Amino acid sequence: MDHDKVTGKRFFYVTVLNVLITITEFIGGVLSGSLGLISDAFHNLEDSLSIVIAYVANVVGKRKNNSKKTFGYKRAEILAAFVNSIVLVVITLMMVFESFRRLSQPQHINGKLMMIVAIIGLVANLVSMLLLFSGSKHNLNIKATFLHMLTDTLSSIGVLIASAFVILFNWNWVDPLITIIIAIWLLKEAYSVVSETINILMEASPKIDLDAVQEAILTIPEIIKVHHVHVWMIDENHIMLDAHINVKISCNIAQLDELYDKVDKLLNDKFNITHVTLQAEGSRGLDDSLID
Repeated sequence: MDHDKVTGKRFFYVTVLNVLITITEFIGGVLSGSLGLISDAFHNLEDSLSIVIAYVANVVGKRKNNSKKTFGYKRAEILAAFVNSIVLVVITLMMVFESFRRLSQPQHINGKLMMIVAIIGLVANLVSMLLLFSGSKHNLNIKATFLHMLTDTLSSIGVLIASAFVILFNWNWVDPLITIIIAIWLLKEAYSVVSETINILMEASPKIDLDAVQEAILTIPEIIKVHHVHVWMIDENHIMLDAHINVKISCNIAQLDELYDKVDKLLNDKFNITHVTLQAEGSRGLDDSLID
């Protein structure tokens, strides 16, 4: 499944599953006296809202370019990924604080009911993860949503393990301990998404060696100098470049068109740069640096 195959139906199925999990865990938490299940229920409720945000951004991001948005709406998904990841960080930190509180004040819970609800939640969350897994490899918005599902899945596993220890040994402190371990890993994953989305929103250069780009362009005989280079990303799949190139004075318009095509193909094939804008010059800018 690639990005285009992550359809609205899949977002819808994941949303429905999360709503059902929320209701199940809330009822199970009240009946078992498990604050962990109730907290996880609210967590799932937030995830449902995050999925809706991700779906709306996915739809908006597919809108065509127009006079007001000449680059289109692709960054709608980047904004959604940023918001969802920040929310995930906040929730995870809350989980850590709550876990430390529970370590100092263990609570009695119904381990058997806790285990049954945890199994139901685990199955539903695993299904949700499978629906989003492939798309999360190529899309930050879907990855952020996938991480929310992963959070819930790991939480369900933690609750399941904790319930086993509660049933067998009456070790109520295992639940918050597992939560802290899971939270540390989730913070690392969420940070990577936040960092990448911030770089894109700030139009930071992608991980491309500009010296290598310059060397590649200069392999074309008609080009004698490259300067005033800018590289940025619209989203994680679209890299843009504009640059000034000094060409041999003997080049005519037809040769320039052919030259532009050569540079386009070269940069796309070698560096995955999808949109190239070039300004051809004679002697102007010969003394300018690569990045001006």
